[in-house]
Amino acid sequence: IFYAFDELAEKHGIEKIKTIGDAYMVAGGLNIGEENYTRAIAGLALAMRDLLQHDFEVNSMHLEVRIGIGTGPVVAGVVGKKKFIYDIWGDTVNLASRMESLGIPGRIQVTHAVMERLAASYRFESRGLIDVKGKGPTPTYLLLGPAPGPRAAARGHGASMT
Repeated sequence: IFYAFDELAEKHGIEKIKTIGDAYMVAGGLNIGEENYTRAIAGLALAMRDLLQHDFEVNSMHLEVRIGIGTGPVVAGVVGKKKFIYDIWGDTVNLASRMESLGIPGRIQVTHAVMERLAASYRFESRGLIDVKGKGPTPTYLLLGPAPGPRAAARGHGASMT
């Protein structure tokens, strides 16, 4: 499954940050000059969800994943003295992680900021307020898929998915 996710991330122009256990973390918008990374993250999330729901050669165990997306500033860098690792940190990363951990299997949960940035191009369903550690009651949405009709141009913003 992770091999298939790696191929999808590359296809969508998204940077894989790391895998930890069964978690797969990616980020977009880390390089100067990249555009539409929030839309690219959403496209990747939908492709991952659809792959697991329909390609049982890749997903023979019929596993479901929770996907969470946040958008905003992050800090990125290399950590380590002998064994280096590239990683990202910050409130955006933490919020994306909370979107995943408090999400629904087989669904993509996003923050209000993600929904606002993608509202012209994608369909969402309000999940209402959920209690997010360190944030309190937070409005969340489920990303359903592309909006019908012509896609509006999305503004470029950083995005993180976990």
